[in-house]
Amino acid sequence: MKKRHQVLLVLAILSVITFLDRIAFSTAGERITKELGLSPVQWGWILGSFTLAYALFEVPTGLLGDKIGAKSVLIRVVLWWSFFTVLTGFSTGFVMLLGIRFLFGIGEAGAYPNIAIALAKWFPANERGQAQAIIWGASRLGAGLTPLVVIPIQQRYGWEASFYVLGFVGVIWVIFWYFWHKEDPTQAKDISKSELDEILAKRQLDNHADKVPFRKFLKSKNLWFLMGMYACYATGIYFFQTWLPKYLQQGRGVSEDQLKYISSIAFLLAAFGCFMGGFISDILVKKYGKKWGRRIVPMIGMGISGIFLIISALTANNTVAIILLSLGMAFMDVTAPVAWAVSMDIGGKRSGSISGAMNSAGLLVAYLNTVSFGYLVTNFGYNFPVLLLGIIVIIGAFLWLKINAEETIEYRL
Repeated sequence: MKKRHQVLLVLAILSVITFLDRIAFSTAGERITKELGLSPVQWGWILGSFTLAYALFEVPTGLLGDKIGAKSVLIRVVLWWSFFTVLTGFSTGFVMLLGIRFLFGIGEAGAYPNIAIALAKWFPANERGQAQAIIWGASRLGAGLTPLVVIPIQQRYGWEASFYVLGFVGVIWVIFWYFWHKEDPTQAKDISKSELDEILAKRQLDNHADKVPFRKFLKSKNLWFLMGMYACYATGIYFFQTWLPKYLQQGRGVSEDQLKYISSIAFLLAAFGCFMGGFISDILVKKYGKKWGRRIVPMIGMGISGIFLIISALTANNTVAIILLSLGMAFMDVTAPVAWAVSMDIGGKRSGSISGAMNSAGLLVAYLNTVSFGYLVTNFGYNFPVLLLGIIVIIGAFLWLKINAEETIEYRL
């Protein structure tokens, strides 16, 4: 196995852990809300506190990674969020959970911008879509494994125990990463000369990026459309990551044992969507160039996903709704690896900052929608907000027409 593929494997494992820790909370939602007496509105605020922290600290952690390197930042943030994962199990009420989930979100905010930084250094530009496909597919694999891991622990030992176990797993990863990883391939002693030459010739890092203030990047229309599209995508995908278990149990009458398998299947389909999105995008880039090669897959995927979400909200048949939601998530998630590949394409050495800006924009909108979902559910039931999500995702599909992966951000504006 080539050295860069070993790095990708270790980062993919981190992506699995990231979503295990994240989705465990929503998976335990029914038990937590009943035991602590939380209303749908309060639950929405708790879910939103994570998303808000994630949004606020995405760019700072990306900037920090650009400055001191992905290795150091990932060590810090994984230890941070692992601590608050464990602390989640000690929560006793609304205010405590609100604070812990916010602090947990600060840590997780640094994961994917710094993974993007590491990939930009270790992978040639023409392999970035595939690398991001594996990273995001791994995240959905982690989400798919979560109900299978967490629910049995909760049923036997209580919901608190699952967070103790998951926090420990993060610490193990940090120890390995600290001793094994090198920040740049030029520092690695066990990489072949041919692989090193291949990486250095094609990775396309801009050496002048650190001389330009980040605010200059905000003049790029390309970046603004990328952030707008990702806001639509994040609005949809965060429904699945936060409200899906409650929606299935309260809105569609699914039992906890059924939830274990339905959620797993939905996220595993999303993992397949991630893998296919990145790989097909890279193939299309070689054939049509970055402009259309990056557009086609997510534009079609988000369009189909939005239609499926709308139909699922309108049908009274629970089985049909669940199937459409699962397929909708799979089609939606072809977007993730492509969007992050585009942030690397246009960002160069500032890929951490650009991906952070993109994800922050998405998360700020997702935060508002996560919180408002609780109010909408209380007043209109569970299906109406899903209908709105479908419309938003379709808008995101059209925004891809304004995004050009060939139009790199000018560092000397």
